[in-house]
Amino acid sequence: MNALKNRVQLIGNLGNDPEIVNLDGGSKLAKFSIATSDSYKNAQGEKVEETQWHNIVAWGKTAEIVENYLTKGKQVAVEGKLVHRSYETKEGEKRYITEIKCNELLMLGK
Repeated sequence: MNALKNRVQLIGNLGNDPEIVNLDGGSKLAKFSIATSDSYKNAQGEKVEETQWHNIVAWGKTAEIVENYLTKGKQVAVEGKLVHRSYETKEGEKRYITEIKCNELLMLGK
């Protein structure tokens, strides 16, 4: 059951081209967001589509694959873990971020 703890799997489309950060020591960080959509019928019988946006971060070799092959609109499957962090702005406001640390990436579609 340990393999099921804090595990996220999503299939979605990239909202923008990935942001690539080259770090000291030669390693890479890729940041991108994907959209997942779901639909349901409301009380009036109308189809309602709901879209959720998810922030993804990938490191190392996975970040290199993201840099070389992914662009806005591409469909991907992502597996990783949910990470929460916070930081303080210059104005002293506390901000919170939830993102998925990508462990595996599968390119889908054409």
